[in-house]
Amino acid sequence: MITKLRLPLLLVFLLLVGCRAGGPSTPAKTVASFFSKYEGREGFKTTEWSADLLQRLALVKAAKLLGGSDLTNAITGIRSAKVISFAPTTGSAKELAQQGLRAEASGILQSNKYDPLTTAGFGGSSYAISTRGSGDKISEFAALGSLPDVADSFVLVAVDGNFTRSQVEALSKYLPQIVQATGK
Repeated sequence: MITKLRLPLLLVFLLLVGCRAGGPSTPAKTVASFFSKYEGREGFKTTEWSADLLQRLALVKAAKLLGGSDLTNAITGIRSAKVISFAPTTGSAKELAQQGLRAEASGILQSNKYDPLTTAGFGGSSYAISTRGSGDKISEFAALGSLPDVADSFVLVAVDGNFTRSQVEALSKYLPQIVQATGK
């Protein structure tokens, strides 16, 4: 009797889960799928950067002037970086912001086992930094923030490479300026 009851309940549960997963507001499951989901949509701008030799040399030279070896090593450790920013310009875009872009991105980072990095005390970064790696070796980090002076804006920065914790901390000091420079 109990087995006969479990099967219909299981089918109903699976149908309900399938309906929820198929809806238009299905949350992305990975950082890459978040970018794919929103890239090209109204209010979003995506910038991708893969470090070629000339760009690295210029950035390393600038980093030496600005912040020393941790920043220089962080820049040379970048394999790729992607930034998606959102500035609501229409009613439907504002509605999307209210539906929880930041919560969706935060959920992705939590479910994919990114570790939050305490940003208090270095540079007053307005970005919440999360890292993935093993021990002091960080293979990727993500940063959540907003555009300066833009209400309901959103920014997600995803960086792949080889870093130490102190290198990520050094780079995070300059994230707001870097994002602002790439947004122009």
